[in-house]
Amino acid sequence: MTRTAIITGSTSGIGLGIAEAYAAEGFNVMLNGFGDADEIEATRAALDAKASGTVGYNGADMTKPDQIADLVAQTQADLGEVDVLVNNAGIQFVSPIEEFPIEKWDAIIAINLSSAFHTIRAALPGMKERGFGRIINVASAHGLVASPFKSAYVAAKHGIVGLTKTIALEAAQHGVTVNAVCPGYVLTPLVEGQIPDTAKARGITEDEVKRDVLLAAQPTKEFVTTEQLGALCVFLASDAAASITGTSLPVDGGWTAQ
Repeated sequence: MTRTAIITGSTSGIGLGIAEAYAAEGFNVMLNGFGDADEIEATRAALDAKASGTVGYNGADMTKPDQIADLVAQTQADLGEVDVLVNNAGIQFVSPIEEFPIEKWDAIIAINLSSAFHTIRAALPGMKERGFGRIINVASAHGLVASPFKSAYVAAKHGIVGLTKTIALEAAQHGVTVNAVCPGYVLTPLVEGQIPDTAKARGITEDEVKRDVLLAAQPTKEFVTTEQLGALCVFLASDAAASITGTSLPVDGGWTAQ
């Protein structure tokens, strides 16, 4: 039986890495995210050509609950019932709180936290009815610890960890597991995009941000890779992970061990 996975925010970065991992395992995969339409189609087509399952795309705006519902409905119609839901969509903004734009706060909470509520609300009933489901919320090391100048992001990721625990308890007797993956720094477009803002906020160079801010937090002094995160998500979707639920799994080079 071919299983079906939705990965939100999967047109680049961590989400694309997770989508590639599921496609390599024979899953049907529904991509989601923003970007240039031609580039997204090229990504989808290339992944579809390599996969034994089917790879689709839905451009739902993850701030819009009605579009999120359509994402789940289209996946069910085109690829089959949703077996795995990976909530990965996220944005970032770095600023002292007294200068933090209200609209940036609202957008980060909507995309990084509220969107997961809406996708779970839409996908969970079918999972419970079939007696199988895997929900994986991509949180962050910032779901477990804080850093300055990231009030909205840290608040949203802590919220994702709490949401994960709550839904894990609700779904525990229905064959559905719910876990959070908490990556450290991955050199994705999202991270690269926040480096100039962090440099400005701290009054240091961009190279110093990488060395003294980002990798300073990770004892391994290495960025986490999307391949590592994809492999973990594939495992969490397997039957071998049936007793792992309600957890927050750091993949952070030892950051949260300190």
